[in-house]
Amino acid sequence: MAKRIPKNAKYHHIKTRLDTGCSLTKYMERLEEIKRNYRYRKDEIFKRLKVTTFAQLILQVASVSDLNENECESQRPEDVLSVVSDAELESLSEHTNGSPQASLVTDHPDSREAKDICCTSRSTLLSVISGVGELNLDKGNHQPMLSSEPGDRPYPDCPYLLLDVRDRDQYDRCHIITAHSFPITMLSRTMNPYTKEVLDYRNAAGKIIIVYDEDERIASQAATTMCERGCENLFMLSGGLKIIAQKFPEGLTTGTIPTSCLSPPASLKGKKCSAPQHTPQVAEKRWRFTSDELTKIQEQLEEILIPTNPNSRMSSQMSTASSQSKMSSARSRQSISTAGRDNIRVQSSKPWK
Repeated sequence: MAKRIPKNAKYHHIKTRLDTGCSLTKYMERLEEIKRNYRYRKDEIFKRLKVTTFAQLILQVASVSDLNENECESQRPEDVLSVVSDAELESLSEHTNGSPQASLVTDHPDSREAKDICCTSRSTLLSVISGVGELNLDKGNHQPMLSSEPGDRPYPDCPYLLLDVRDRDQYDRCHIITAHSFPITMLSRTMNPYTKEVLDYRNAAGKIIIVYDEDERIASQAATTMCERGCENLFMLSGGLKIIAQKFPEGLTTGTIPTSCLSPPASLKGKKCSAPQHTPQVAEKRWRFTSDELTKIQEQLEEILIPTNPNSRMSSQMSTASSQSKMSSARSRQSISTAGRDNIRVQSSKPWK
């Protein structure tokens, strides 16, 4: 009994299909995975965010923005357009002390056409006169031109700001979609270490800032520095691109994932197998996910949270079969007992001979 069976390296990667529950072997494997992919420290002052939680946040933000855009499209253009009344123009001219710019706009004969040109809530005539908002016009056709397509603009009221703290060259090769380039060298500046986006999200109610890198080497330093400077709503993406390459190889990133984040290819029969070399792709600077990417993220997330394990199905079938057998045995016992009682009653009703 004390003799152990020697292990064969050929079948070392094959695991048993019998799930025996929690064990020391599984616990040690979990610890080895944590040491290999994560860099936990006892003195961490920043909060962590799992990759699966970040994927759920992306799906929720995309679904909410799609619903809001569909509602805006379903509204009439008369409801969306904001027309400025004459009283508002008069009050505006009073506030501007009769400036020639305001008088030109009010006295121009094509003021009605200028009112019709306003096609968004930001580009109203009142906002253009006061210098707030934007209005791009084509001089030839006098048609409103949008500065960018809806798919290229970031999500409205996005609750998170994703910062890539690696170098700009690494960001251009591969990064997570909707991520902004924020190299860690920006934090070494004496004046203005933060960009406009960071200042808008820093300690804002209902918003968070997420930093990431490849393997938590740089992101942990950036997160510690920003937390020490008073950033309270900061999170670090646990594992970075290394965990994303393992759990979400498609859908979350754009460009070619670095080779340092990819797992080494498994060798077959002691021979080195050469991994297929793909042409490196340049990362696109996009602020939204496509429908195909969201579908892939949803499928991969379901596979992680609810794995398709045949053992669980077999155990559920066995449990249902055992419950059915118990029910049938209980019913048979009940029928036997009732039949015995009926026989006793019949025998008692017969007269004694």
